[in-house]
Amino acid sequence: MIREIFGRKLGMTQIFTETGNLVAVTLVEVGPCKVLEEKKYLTKEAVVIGFEEVLKENKKNKPLAGHFKRLGQPYFRYVKETTRLTPEPFDKNVNIGVDIFSEDEKIDLTTVSIGRGFQGGMKRHNWSGQPKSHGSTTHRRIGSAGASAYPSKIVKGHPMPGHMGNAKVTVRNLKVLKVDKEKGLLYILGSCPGPKNSLVVIRKKKI
Repeated sequence: MIREIFGRKLGMTQIFTETGNLVAVTLVEVGPCKVLEEKKYLTKEAVVIGFEEVLKENKKNKPLAGHFKRLGQPYFRYVKETTRLTPEPFDKNVNIGVDIFSEDEKIDLTTVSIGRGFQGGMKRHNWSGQPKSHGSTTHRRIGSAGASAYPSKIVKGHPMPGHMGNAKVTVRNLKVLKVDKEKGLLYILGSCPGPKNSLVVIRKKKI
């Protein structure tokens, strides 16, 4: 068993729980991922997995293609080294998928959030804005933002208008409501960041 695996966010839907409550869930298609290599370190054992095989030659990077050829494996678009949780040997001809998860399990999910482009401070940082009356001419602008006497400049890290979204986000302790092994789907309670069909990394909690 491995700790992390790749997947694709398919979108959101609703399902009924055993108690009859209607809850919102996020559908994530897990894997399939292939074991490319096994590594041993002083403190842990790791496994290198690959996701989404690339078939077109013009889509392959030549140095990476040589690396995959050395391993005797096909070329994969995404590669990740993850911690090995169990000592059992892996069959490199068998793909790893949703079977490593179970219902009511807690997981962490990492992905890239939806890009919102350049946004003002009211949308980006939830500022209240300035007066909306006819006498005011700065309804949504930031106004004065720098310090006065010292240091007489805008301090680094001060909330300002700028690029919003399109950043790496990790949401922790999400609950797995249902595991569909036939379709390779995870039903995760609540919403998860990222657009539809975005790449996600699902991480099991430490045992």
